[in-house]
This record gives sequence, C-alpha cells and structure tokens, in this order.
Amino acid sequence: MARYDNPEYLAGLLHELCQLPHETEWVEFKCNNDNPVEIGEYISALANSAALKGKTNAYLVWGVVDKSHEVVGATFRPTEAKKGNEELENWLVRLLNPRIHFRFIEFDVDGKHIAMIEIPRAAHQPVQFQGVEYIRVGSYKKKLKDYAEKARELWRIFDVTPFEHLVAAERIDASDVLNLLDYPAYFKLLDMPLPESRDGILQRLADDHMIETCQGGGWNILNLGAILFASDLSKFRHLARKAMRVIEYDGDGRVKTKREYGGHKGYATGFEGLIGFLKGILPENEVIGEALRKTVPMYPELAIRELVANVLIHQDFTISGAGPMVEVFDGRLEITNPGEPLVDTQRFLDTPPQSRNEALASFLRRVGICEERGSGIDKVVSETEFYQLPAPLFEVVGGHTRAVLFAHKPFAEMDKADRIRACYLHACLQYVQRKFMTNSTLRDRFGIASNNRAQASRLIKAALQAGKIRQNDPEGESRKDTKYVPFWV
Repeated sequence: MARYDNPEYLAGLLHELCQLPHETEWVEFKCNNDNPVEIGEYISALANSAALKGKTNAYLVWGVVDKSHEVVGATFRPTEAKKGNEELENWLVRLLNPRIHFRFIEFDVDGKHIAMIEIPRAAHQPVQFQGVEYIRVGSYKKKLKDYAEKARELWRIFDVTPFEHLVAAERIDASDVLNLLDYPAYFKLLDMPLPESRDGILQRLADDHMIETCQGGGWNILNLGAILFASDLSKFRHLARKAMRVIEYDGDGRVKTKREYGGHKGYATGFEGLIGFLKGILPENEVIGEALRKTVPMYPELAIRELVANVLIHQDFTISGAGPMVEVFDGRLEITNPGEPLVDTQRFLDTPPQSRNEALASFLRRVGICEERGSGIDKVVSETEFYQLPAPLFEVVGGHTRAVLFAHKPFAEMDKADRIRACYLHACLQYVQRKFMTNSTLRDRFGIASNNRAQASRLIKAALQAGKIRQNDPEGESRKDTKYVPFWV
C-alpha cells in the first residue's frame, strides 16, 4: 500500500516501535545480524507472538540497538541479500510453513539506513521455519514445543478468531478507508440510503464488522470488509491472490489459452460483473421447438451463480498462493476453490453446508448473492436436469474442491460414469424433495421415450451394481412400481 512509500509514515512507525519496552515480544531490534537461518527463526517466533499478543503485524528491525533502542543505522540490505545463489526472500518463503506474506521495507531516517521486515500474525496455525515452531519469551527466541502453555494459548486463539475478523489493513485514516473500500456498493446491495456524513458511513461499516476503530488511532479494515468490498484487492497484499480468476481455453485442454480475466474487486462489489463476463463468453445451445429455433445459454445461469458463490464462500483462506478460479473449456465449465470440503462430495446435495467462513456466507446470503442454506446444490442439480445436461461432477483434486458443469450431450453419447452419476444425483434430488426415483422419473430426467422402459431399467441396474442407489422397500414393492433412494438412506 502507498503508506510504505511514505517517508513520514515509516519514520513515525520506527519512532513508535522504538518507544516500546525492551521485552516487547512482537518486535526485535538488530544492528547488522544477517544470518539467514536466524532471520527465518525470528519470522516464525514473531508471527506466533503477534498472534498471542493480539497484534496484526510483528517487526524485525535492523539499525537499532536492542537494549537502548538508539537508532544507529544498518549496512544490511535484505532486498539485496542472498542465501547461496537464491534471493533471501525466496529462500525464506520456501522454508516457512504456512507461507506468510511478510514484507521487506528499507528507508532512511536522519541519514541513517533502516531495514525491517513487517510480519503478519500467524492466522490458523503456528508458523514454522524449517519444520520448527518458534515463540518469543520476553526478549528471547525459543522453540514453541518447550512452552506447552503458550502453545495451548496460541491454539485457543486460532480456534476463536475467524478469518473474517482478522485485520487486512491497520491504522488507516478515514479518507483511505473510503478509498480502499467500495462503500457505495455496500449501501446499494443492502438497499440502504447513503449516510450524509463520512462519520455515518464509517459507523455503519463498523457496525457490520467491515472495519473497526484502531487503538493507535484511525481505523482497521477487517478481512471481511476487504474481501467483500475492496475497490482493488491487490491493495491488500495477503488478499491479492484471492481475487477470482477466469480462464477461457481453446478446446478441451489447458494447452492453449484464449483469454484470461483477473478480477480485482471484492466479492460482493464485483459479483454481478463477474457473472456478466461469464455469460458473455460461455457458449449457447440451439434448440428446436414445435416450429421455432432459438438459442439458450449452454449452462443455466442459476447453476453458475450458485457454484461461483459456493467457491467464494467455502474456500480455505489459509492456503496461500491460491484463490478461486473458473475455467471455461469447449465442452465443460470447471469452478475450483482452494481447500477440501468439510462434507463428503457425495453428500453435497442433502447435507447442510458447513462453512469455514460463516460471516462471509451470511453477508452474501443477506444481499441475495447465494441461496439460502442447504438449497444451492439442489438447484444446481435441478437446473441441469431441466436443461437436459449431463449431471454435474463434484470432486477433490490436490487439496482443492472442484465443481464441473458439462455441455449438452445426448443420452446415447454419455458414457457409463456420466449415466450412473446422473442416476445417483436424480435419486438424491427426489429424496430431498420427499419423493422417490422410479423408472418413470428417470425416463423424464433423460428424455427417454415412455415406450423405452428397458433402457431406463438397464441404467438403474448399473447404478444398483455400482452401489449408488438401493431399493426403498425390497420386500414390499412390485417390480413395476419399484422406488429407489440414494445408498446412504
């Protein structure tokens, strides 16, 4: 952000840090110690200590005497330093787990060179360096495993502090808050009049936990406010990679890219623009009615909206370097988010979703961007049936969750896996509507002629053999009227 280019801000920050007591556990002063291993250990210790002390960031500062806090200047320049042939920053990032987005800062004060690392607090697990977790005890760096009570306290903090309530930007003045957040979109989505005063705007955002007052003066922008209403997510360093990406490929593989759209707005303020962009690039399908031809979208808009909202809500924000993504191929649409689901993919349709990010999900429901709890995937499956599309696929791939919508394909061209998956999801959809799948409902789902009962029977038999469905009452039903339910009933 611009404040790191502001000499007055940096001089003020250094002054504040130097005024702190000697044993402050989230700040470490050095003169010229440039040992890369020690730097990595301090990043781990300071990140974990910042979480314990409720601080947004910790600092490792060169050019200040540790005992007296006298500013003497430093010759060490971390941005130019290397470990072997590798840049120091890359080397440190590679050996930290999880990979946190620390920042090198260098500036001059009264002719003396200062270098520092701004280190974000540990968020959902202790930060390790080379597989070891460190902590600060007074002014000393120690291994966390040797301080069981501090470790327990740290995990208690992780358990009670949701991602949305962490700080995205600290000590921002009021005008910068209104520049960084698209506040008119907030009031428009909630159908509320825009307050006449700046203070009224800020207070309303604070009441909804988008921002909070900062003890050191000014405002903190919380992750919830930034991820929903950022005018530009790249202004928030640790959230920049969480912007939605859309990639359109030429063909059904990833060899040739036609175009790529990198979103930069917050999820709430940019959602309709994202959906509009997708509608503009997705293919259409020509259908023939009784006397007319007409084109309809290849994929139902309601299904797209729900799946895009799902990947925003259910992603694991602790996975760095990855964000939600939509990939458009000639014959399918893949929508992926970082993180494995909290429920089995086979139970998406009937199990109420468990969200990692409840405040985010709640707000998107309030403004109508996603469906009410538990009904979204039902609608996705229902829409694909109505449009006579192959059934959607839900899968876990390399620690990510992926939903796939397939372009129209005649029943005769579907393979066995397509047909069994569609049969299973049809049985699930019927069951959550308190109905049963029958030979008749399955024929309707695939558009199979009523005189071709045997074709539907063969598909039912294959799904039974695959263990995806079962008879509702094996003893009491006639063969003609057999009802079927998902295997988990």
